[in-house]
Amino acid sequence: MRFLGINAIFHDPAAALVVDGEVVAAAEEERFSRRKHGKRPVPFSAWELPERAAAWCLERAGLRPEDLDAVAYSYDPDLVRPGLQGLDEGWEDLRTTYARRAPAFLATALPGLDSAQVRYVPHHVAHAASAGLAAPYRDSAVLVCDGRGEAVSHLAGHYRDGELTVLAAQELPHSLGLMYEEVTEHLGFLRSSDEYKVMALASYGEPRHLGELRELIYPTDDGGFRVEPVDWSGYAKALGRGEPWTEEHADLAASVQTRLEEVLLDLARWLHGRTGDRSLTMAGGVALNCVANTRLLAEGPFERLWVQPAAGDAGTALGGALHLARTFGEPAAPMPGADLGRSWSDGELAAWLEAARVPYERPADLAAAVAADLAADRIVAWFQGRSEYGPRALGRRSLLAHPGRAANTERLNAVKGREQFRPIAPMVLAERAEEIFERGPIPSPYMLFVHDVRPAWRDRIPAVVHVDGTARVQTVDRVAEPLLARMLAEFEARTGVPVVVNTSLNTAGRPMVDDPRDALECFGSAPVDVLTLGPYLIRRYAS
Repeated sequence: MRFLGINAIFHDPAAALVVDGEVVAAAEEERFSRRKHGKRPVPFSAWELPERAAAWCLERAGLRPEDLDAVAYSYDPDLVRPGLQGLDEGWEDLRTTYARRAPAFLATALPGLDSAQVRYVPHHVAHAASAGLAAPYRDSAVLVCDGRGEAVSHLAGHYRDGELTVLAAQELPHSLGLMYEEVTEHLGFLRSSDEYKVMALASYGEPRHLGELRELIYPTDDGGFRVEPVDWSGYAKALGRGEPWTEEHADLAASVQTRLEEVLLDLARWLHGRTGDRSLTMAGGVALNCVANTRLLAEGPFERLWVQPAAGDAGTALGGALHLARTFGEPAAPMPGADLGRSWSDGELAAWLEAARVPYERPADLAAAVAADLAADRIVAWFQGRSEYGPRALGRRSLLAHPGRAANTERLNAVKGREQFRPIAPMVLAERAEEIFERGPIPSPYMLFVHDVRPAWRDRIPAVVHVDGTARVQTVDRVAEPLLARMLAEFEARTGVPVVVNTSLNTAGRPMVDDPRDALECFGSAPVDVLTLGPYLIRRYAS
């Protein structure tokens, strides 16, 4: 059976396709529209249908809209309770009206689709399914935490043989995700977009406001929590976009980050006490907080933790489709990986290069050629295979650099137009990871945890060591990623370092590169030395 999932209610519009229980394709609309998070000018910033992503998913499988058995829309307007979402009534009415009309909108966007095929899946149930049904575990506890759904901001439950039992849900307006969004905006960043910057800034501060925040943000004995109104200006003055931060802003970020971790630990302990499960699966925007994830695994009661790589709202498209598959009696196979997006054949890539009139070569050994460029301290834009689903670059659409050059942190942040306090990440062969990194799960293929860099390695790979001595690691499996693995081995042969810098292939304010045009435009506008496009190599310098 064939199920299409759609997210198009808050942000990160996306589509995903599940056929006979298998995840076939998934993509975010921003990769097609080039509008980051799918945002348009107010008031329609949150309501972009993933028309092109959905059409591509069907094309990938050779299907037409009329071939679908059902379409999941990851928001149920019947569950909305006025006044809970923290929006004025006009906004709530607009959102609910849009959701009710979504079946008709989808039938227009996908000619041939019967609007009666569209089924509403509650937002947090879709999040839960994107974790519990996509994970490599048959049974698990599941924890969802984000900004808001229809009437709640959190779900705790467990999966048994593909069936979800909900054990707790926190009613709005109490929300850990919205609290973190408020702090993000207070610190001069873009809310519902830049929360990871607060996580990075926290490493520069001390959690000196923790005592006060514990009285305002606290768990309850029913598996939920309370977030009382907080006057953030009492801790640090509000910053405008681009204003420099000070110690007081870093201390506020550290305090909020630490309190978030503590409350998540309490929620996990309560859930484990109710289920006794060994494994915890997580989704929702808060699950993208890799510092909190690491602490949950290190100090929490669960032996294993799996986080959906598209844990934000984009992932509800996948979760909605998987949930419908189970509702119709289909089995749900574990997610095969995050590489669920578009790809191009070698011939198609060559045609792009010919049309662009760009000189290129096809080296006999691409991995060795790239390793040599990296060893010579050149920045490489790496475009290979199917694009990633979710916010992390995982070696399909990446910028690569030498980790042994401390200046490469500043250099890459300048290339991407990012704040200089933000870290860049390492990729490493899975079998070598424990030599270099400790604390944190290995393997870690989705870059959703932080690891401590072993002291003996900190001076050898300074570009990827954050101010607190950690790194957000991506491990590379030789079987799943043979080209990446060979490149890493070739780089080590030249430098003695089995690690390469990996950050997303994009510039400030732009979505990650997805198609060959995006790659060529990025290469043409950013100070990048080399572009790989499939088997082809384009150099900015004379070889």
